[in-house]
Amino acid sequence: MTALTMPGRPKHDAGLRPVPWRRMAWVTWRQHRAALAGVAALLGALAVYLWLTGLQLHHAYAADCHPAGSLGCAMNFTGRYGITAIIVSIFLQAVPALTGAFAGAPVLARELETGTFRYAWTQGIGRWRWTLAKLVLLAVVLAAAAAAFSVLFSWYNQPFFAAGYAVPLSTRVFDLGEVAFAAWTLAAFAIGVLAGMLIRRVVPAIAATLAVYAGLAFATGLWLRQHYITPLLTTKLNLPSSAWIVSQWYTKGGKYAFGARGSGIVNAVSRLCPSSNVSPAQCLTPHGYTQWTSYQPGSRFWPFQWIEGGWLLALSVLLIAAAVWLVRRRAA
Repeated sequence: MTALTMPGRPKHDAGLRPVPWRRMAWVTWRQHRAALAGVAALLGALAVYLWLTGLQLHHAYAADCHPAGSLGCAMNFTGRYGITAIIVSIFLQAVPALTGAFAGAPVLARELETGTFRYAWTQGIGRWRWTLAKLVLLAVVLAAAAAAFSVLFSWYNQPFFAAGYAVPLSTRVFDLGEVAFAAWTLAAFAIGVLAGMLIRRVVPAIAATLAVYAGLAFATGLWLRQHYITPLLTTKLNLPSSAWIVSQWYTKGGKYAFGARGSGIVNAVSRLCPSSNVSPAQCLTPHGYTQWTSYQPGSRFWPFQWIEGGWLLALSVLLIAAAVWLVRRRAA
């Protein structure tokens, strides 16, 4: 008798002899050691790269950036290492998505696609305890590994923050912070698990995980995050380098005139200052225009981290709970 022909388990788990939860740690490791090893290899290789290049960055910053805003700092430090830092941060944005797709989606989808769930769910631990134990163990390990890795990335990125080249609240680096990166990794895993349970096939579940995660990440970075706390408004032209500018616009006579980007400001500047090399604000201010800036100060970095981590944790718990509920209701 094979796993595919194994008779279905009883409708309720009550008649099954309980199995200690701790035994599921060994079962989970045996079943998913390849995926966990893949995640460890990916994060390990990236960690080695960040450590080696981070040492170079810190030494270069110490040599070239005194003071931080000097021309030598801009040319010798940010000019030399800035593009590489951008590429690294963009690549790291994909790590939670890849973790969710290749470590989360197959957890339940592979069991359902191959039919081995008929055997696994008839064991003494019971189907919902089997599912819950696996998902919680994997989620904790992945989130802890992501949190440790994000600490290294924050150390790597410190010289760019100090030089004013990177803004901690910017979309490019914010979700790579200590709390947010772990929370996004956990959310990606939960999305993958639920996608696998609903679709029941590994490859389509991986594709669905990547699509859903990308949509959620873009929506958060482009719209949701800026509204965690009401942005501040100012008419000052010089803001701290750590400030995250949400939007800018011009008013005249107390009424909206045009945005800080687009054809409106281009037409106004070319009409009022056709041969001047001053900035748009310096050109428009003497003509009665006022520049307004909506921004988030850099001091809100940690509150934003905890807000984002909190709702992503709640979302992850909800998605994992939904997957466990579906497992419990599904007939073997």
